Amino acid sequence: MSKNNFDTLIIGSGLAGFTLALHLAQHKKIGIITKQTADAGASSWAQGGIAAALSTDDSPSRHVQDTLIAGAGLCDEGITRYVAENAATAIHWLIEQGVIFTSDQKNETGYHLTKEGGHSMRRIIHSGDATGKAVQQALIQKIKAHPNISVLEHHIAIDLITSDKLPDYADMQHKRCFGAYVLDKKNDRVQTFTAQNTVLATGGASKVYLYTTNPDTATGDGIAMGWRAGCRIANMEFIQFHPTCLYHPHAKSFLISEAVRGEGGLLKLPNGDRFMPWHDQRAELAPRDIVARAIDFEMKKRGLDCVYLDISHKPASFLKEHFPTIYARCLELGIDITKEPIPVVPAAHYTCGGVVTDKHGKTDLNNLYAIGETAHTGLHGANRLASNSLLECLVLAQAAGNDIRNQAANGLPELPDWDESRVTDADEEIVIAHNWDELRRFMWSYVGIVRTTKRLQRAQRRIELLREEINEYYTNFRVTSDLLELRNLVDSADLIVRSAMLRHESRGLHYSKDHPDTLAIGENTVLQRGIF
Repeated sequence: MSKNNFDTLIIGSGLAGFTLALHLAQHKKIGIITKQTADAGASSWAQGGIAAALSTDDSPSRHVQDTLIAGAGLCDEGITRYVAENAATAIHWLIEQGVIFTSDQKNETGYHLTKEGGHSMRRIIHSGDATGKAVQQALIQKIKAHPNISVLEHHIAIDLITSDKLPDYADMQHKRCFGAYVLDKKNDRVQTFTAQNTVLATGGASKVYLYTTNPDTATGDGIAMGWRAGCRIANMEFIQFHPTCLYHPHAKSFLISEAVRGEGGLLKLPNGDRFMPWHDQRAELAPRDIVARAIDFEMKKRGLDCVYLDISHKPASFLKEHFPTIYARCLELGIDITKEPIPVVPAAHYTCGGVVTDKHGKTDLNNLYAIGETAHTGLHGANRLASNSLLECLVLAQAAGNDIRNQAANGLPELPDWDESRVTDADEEIVIAHNWDELRRFMWSYVGIVRTTKRLQRAQRRIELLREEINEYYTNFRVTSDLLELRNLVDSADLIVRSAMLRHESRGLHYSKDHPDTLAIGENTVLQRGIF
């Protein structure tokens, strides 16, 4: 067994993790572990852009107000104001790192700002329709060139190493994290990583659903590890379903950006009729939860496989300039968006809940942080406002970096190696694939856009059976990447269902047929181990 020692260990290679690494690298030795390659996370898939009040006719206060409205009464106003007020600084930092945003010399800012659902102003700065990719590519160059940053690709974290698991530290008054056990996928070897501070930055858990806009890496790893280590988890019932994922048998997880509706795209039935004005006065620019439910309603009412997003009334040159990625991908599949509408369906997109943190990313465990989609900061409330996700990664990662830099170093114990002495190789790994498929299908059917108590109870029973099988595998066989991801998905699914069963109302992204009304005062759903 080999040991790896870092000042800060970052689990995950999305925008949050990269931003934190670059803010710390001048002062600290940083290790970044990532399940696949450094550019494979969900951040690279983000199309729309980053919300920030950049123009003189906009303001952080307006941005805050739009966020609070979308969050349906559950946003933490202090965190929301902190993020909005630091948004412009975060954008300028990205520009300093070499990120090239779409320009518009007619705009006072020098950049093209688009508008998305829930925003009262044009404030989304973007790089074409592939903002995440542009940002990540610029930061990866900086990351890989920095002598204090080590990126370990094809490594997946198994679990955190905490003081209560170590005999000499079990009686510590405040539980502490010392690092993590990590599987080196290429060498099939478990390594012990030691760190002054450990950071969960693994993204969300949307892969728990059959249909999602997320990459295969979005298996809730950080949320599940934080939960198993004793962290509180909040608001997991609020899973954002993006209204417009491309519906095509050969288009796995391809998102049609919110910006298409922001620039005039209209949602239509197969006969060409618009339907969003029937559901909300804001029509196509209503918040995502409303649009997703409206599409779900129309599809179920009429027995449709999909609805259509039509922006063909705009000039072809405009569409090719502003949506080059979407135009090219649709054309590959035989859909010319300049001449015909795009078939779309809702799909699981963003996890609004997660590991409870403060505004510095600190969790319930000393020396353990969580940032990005893995964390619950209170910014998103019951429904994330479009393009606030990349912004949260930037602002909260910088805040976490400031907190870590100001800490005094503490001694680290000699950590025990991973014990494989009583396990063997799995004899039927096909069971893992079957369980993965079963989980994602019943979560889609029972814990989707519209929920009932009976559906949630069915899902909970199936989760309990799956957990028994997975625990048997985990106890008796050598760990594999597929087994670890399935274990994390089942824990994440359990947290989603538990949270949904505790909310006896409909609010934001959580809609229950059994509890259709919204309570006068909204409260967060906070889960703690041993308490249900």
